[in-house]
Amino acid sequence: MGYNQIPDKSDSEDKPAQLVIYGKDEHFKEATKSCNSLESLTLDEVTDIREEYGWNEFVSKQPHVALKLIEAFKDPLIMMLLASAVISVATQQYDDAISITVAVIIVTLVGFIQEYRSEKSLEALNNLVPPIAHCVRNGMKQDLLARELVPGDIVEIGLGDRVPADVRLLQCTGLELDESSFTGETTPCRKQSDPVVANKGELAELTNIAFMGTLVCNGHGRGVVIGTGYNTQFGEIFTLMESEETPKTPLQKNMDKLGKHLSLMSFAIIGMILLVGFLQGQPFQQMLNIGVSLAVAAIPEGLPIVVTVTLALGVIRMSKKKAIVRKLPSVETLGCVNVLCVDKTGTLTKNEMTVTEVTTSSDNTYKLSGTGYFESGQLFLNEKVLTRCPEDLAVIAKIGYLCNNSQITDREMFGNPTDGALLALSQKLNIAIEDTARLEELPFTHERKWMGVKCVSKSTSDSGIYYVKGATENVLKVCSHILIDGALQLLNAESKDAIINVVQEKEDRGMRTLSLCYGGTMNSLVYVGNVGIVDPLRNEVPDTIHELHANSINIKMITGDSKNIAISIGQKLDIYRGSDTALSGDMIDGMSTEQLSDAIKSVSIVYRSNPRHKMKVIKALQSNGLIVAMTGDGVNDAVALKCADIGIAMGKGTDVCKEAAEMVLGNDDMSAIVEAVREGKNIFLNIKNFVRFQLSTSVSALMMIAITTFWNIPSPLNPMQILWINIIMDGPPAQSLGVEPIDSGVVNSPPRLPKKQVVDLYMLARVCVSAAVIISGTLWVYKNEMVDGQVTARDTTMTFTCFIFFDMFNALSCRSLTKSILQINLFGNTTFLFAISASILSLFGLIYVPFLQTIFQTEALAFDDIIMLVCLSSSVLIVDEVFKLLLRVFGGDKKLTANTSEDTKHLIP
Repeated sequence: MGYNQIPDKSDSEDKPAQLVIYGKDEHFKEATKSCNSLESLTLDEVTDIREEYGWNEFVSKQPHVALKLIEAFKDPLIMMLLASAVISVATQQYDDAISITVAVIIVTLVGFIQEYRSEKSLEALNNLVPPIAHCVRNGMKQDLLARELVPGDIVEIGLGDRVPADVRLLQCTGLELDESSFTGETTPCRKQSDPVVANKGELAELTNIAFMGTLVCNGHGRGVVIGTGYNTQFGEIFTLMESEETPKTPLQKNMDKLGKHLSLMSFAIIGMILLVGFLQGQPFQQMLNIGVSLAVAAIPEGLPIVVTVTLALGVIRMSKKKAIVRKLPSVETLGCVNVLCVDKTGTLTKNEMTVTEVTTSSDNTYKLSGTGYFESGQLFLNEKVLTRCPEDLAVIAKIGYLCNNSQITDREMFGNPTDGALLALSQKLNIAIEDTARLEELPFTHERKWMGVKCVSKSTSDSGIYYVKGATENVLKVCSHILIDGALQLLNAESKDAIINVVQEKEDRGMRTLSLCYGGTMNSLVYVGNVGIVDPLRNEVPDTIHELHANSINIKMITGDSKNIAISIGQKLDIYRGSDTALSGDMIDGMSTEQLSDAIKSVSIVYRSNPRHKMKVIKALQSNGLIVAMTGDGVNDAVALKCADIGIAMGKGTDVCKEAAEMVLGNDDMSAIVEAVREGKNIFLNIKNFVRFQLSTSVSALMMIAITTFWNIPSPLNPMQILWINIIMDGPPAQSLGVEPIDSGVVNSPPRLPKKQVVDLYMLARVCVSAAVIISGTLWVYKNEMVDGQVTARDTTMTFTCFIFFDMFNALSCRSLTKSILQINLFGNTTFLFAISASILSLFGLIYVPFLQTIFQTEALAFDDIIMLVCLSSSVLIVDEVFKLLLRVFGGDKKLTANTSEDTKHLIP
C-alpha cells in the first residue's frame, strides 16, 4: 500500500523526515529503511491523521439487530407454533390464529431481548481494561489509551508492556519481544533499530519492527507508529478471529447439559400427554397447540442465557468496585478460592519506593525524611540536619541517577518504582550531574540481579565509566575495591562481611536494599555504599487480611525479598504467625514435588523466589485440592498468574501481567478481592435460586397438564396462557433473582467446593415440594370452578391467575435458600420488586383489558376472587417458610453453608 512521509517540524532540510507507513502488505519492507527522527506529533496533526485512518482499535462486525430478530423466529418450536397458527387460519379458527401469533411474537421478543442484553453485557466487559500506551506528544511524555494512537506517534515500550501498534524501532536497549503469536517461535526475538533487508512475509526477519500485541520480555525501546488498527499484522489475525465463535463457560455447559436432560424428560411427558389425548379423542388441533406450547414453556431453553446475564451483571457490579474480571468463567471460581498467594511489592505495599537511609562505604549512615517520589525532605547525619550533600553521599546519588530508566515529570513517575526512588533521592539532594551520554546498558535480569550502564561525559574524551546497582550479594561479586574517605582500597572478606551485616540490619527493619558501585571495567568495580528503601504498606491491607482470614482464606506471601524483610512484613500483617514457617527459593529447589506438597501446608512466607518457585508453590497447593488465587504486578508474576486458578493483576501492573490474569484490581486496592470473593459466592447462590424457581415453575406447568390429561379432564390452561407462563419463567422475575444483593450469611461462609453442583438432591426436594403445593392448589381452584363439567373463560382465568400468583409467591420464597422472608431485606432487591410488580400488572392487563381478554381467552374477576386466590397461593410461601424454620432449628442451614472439604480443612485457618 506504499507509505507517506510527514515532513519534520524542523526548518532544517538536512534532518531526516519522519517515516510513517499505513499499509500492511508491502509496508514492512519500506519501514525497515533508515528512520531516526524522534520529533513528536502535535495535537492538530493527530486530529488530521485520525480523520483519515481512524482509531487504533478493532470493532467486531455484528449482524444487524433486525437480522438477529429474524433468526430468533427460526427456532424449531417457534416455527411449529407458527405452523399451528397457519393451520388455525386454514380451518377458519381465526381467534386461535391471532392469539397464537401474538403470543409467539411476545415470547420471541422476550427471548431476543434477553440474548441481546447478554451480548451487550459481555461487550461491556471487553471495555473494562483498556490498554495503555506510553506516548510522546507535543514533546511531552504521557500515558494514553492505546486506541488514541495514530501513525506518526512516538511510543516507548518497556519490560512487561504489550506493544500498542506496529512500531518502527528507533532506539533499543536489550529489547526482546515474545512474537510467538505471529511466528510460533517460543524464543524471544531480539530487536534492534538499524535498517534491515527482509523478504516479503518473513516476519521473523523484521528485527527493527515491534508488532502490535507482542510482549516485551526484556529491555526497552522507542519508535514511531507505522500502522494502527486493521492496518497492522495483528489486524489480519483479528479478521480471522471474528469468524470463530466464543467458547461457552463451564457453568454454561453445565446449564446446557441440565437443559438437555430436562428437555428429554419434558418431551417424553409431552409425548405421553399427546398420545393419551389422541386416544381419548381430543381434537387434533387443540392437542397440537397445547403440546407445542408446553414444549416452549417447559423446556428451559433460556437457562444458559439467564446464567450468562447473571454472570455478566455480577462482573459489571464488581467493576464498579474496581475489581475487573476479564474472563467470565472466573466468576464461578471466585467463590471457591481458599488460598491467596500475594506478591508483596505493589500488592501489600504501595509500590512507592522511598530511600530513607543511605550507608556509604566510608561508614556514614545518612537518613532522609519525606516519602514518595515528590516530597521534599531533610538530610540527617547522627541526628543532625545537614544543609549540603556530602561527597560520599553525592557519589551514590549520582550512580542512582545515571543507572536509571525512570522519569519524573509533572509530579508523575514513569518507570520502575525502585528506579524512581533513586531518581527522587538525587532530586532531594539537589546534586549537580554533568551532561553525559549513555554508551551501553546491561539490563537487569533475575539471574544476575543487577543493572549496569556505561556513560561518558560529553565534556571529556574518556572511554566511559560503568555504573551498577543491584542486590548486595551479586554486586559484591563484581567489585574488587571499596571507596573509603575518597581513597580506593582492596575489598577484602572482612569488608564484605561488614557490608552484609549493615544490609542485613536494614532488612531486619523491613527495608529493601540496593548496593551501588562504579568502575572502568565490569570485572573490577568500586563499591561505594548501599541504600535502604521503604515501601509503605497500603492503608487498606491490614483490614483486608483480617477479612480474608474471616472468609476462611489462607494467605501466603511470596516475594523476592530476603527472609528478614519478608518475615517483618508478614508479622505486621498477621500473615506470619507463631507456628508458621518460611521457605526460600533455594529450599524449594531442593525438594521433590511430594515433599513440597507436604511442607507447604505450614508455610506462610516464601522468600528469595523467582517465577519458577511461584509456579511450584501454586502447583503444590493445588495438589492438596486447594483453589488458589495469586496476585502480582510484574513480568515475573505472569507465569504464576497463569498457573493459578484465579490470577489477580494490579491495575498499575505490566500489560503481560494483566494479560495472564483473570481479574484486574483497577485501583490496586486489595480490599476489592474480598468483595470479589463474596460476589462470587453470592452469584452461585443466586444462580441456584433462579434455577430452583425455573424448575419448580416448569415442573408445575408440565405435571398439571399431564395430570388433567390422564384424568381425561380438559386442559386448565390454553396455549396462550402456557406461553405467558414461559415468559414469567424465563423473564424478569427469574432474572431478578440473579441480582439478589449479597446475603450476609455468605459473607464469612467457607469457600464453596468447586465440584458442588447447581442442582443437588436438596434443591430437587425443594422443587418437588413447591411444585406439589402449586399443582394441588391450582387444580383445586380449577376443579372447584368447573362445577358443570364444562370449561368456561372464567374457569381458565381463575386457574391461570392462581398459577401466576403461586409463581410470584414462589419467586419470593426463592430469594434465599435458608433464610426466612422476614430475615432478609424485603426491599433490598429493587429489581425483583419491579419485576414482580410488572408481572402482576401485566396479569391484570390480561384479565381486564378487552383486547387482551380476546387473545388470552380470559374474563374479568371480582375483587373477592383476587383476594381468595392471593390467600390460597401464599400457601407455597408458608410451606417453604416452615421448611426453612425446621432447617434452622435442626442445624440444616449450617450444613448447607459448610462447603469446605474435609480433606482441605486443615489448610484453612
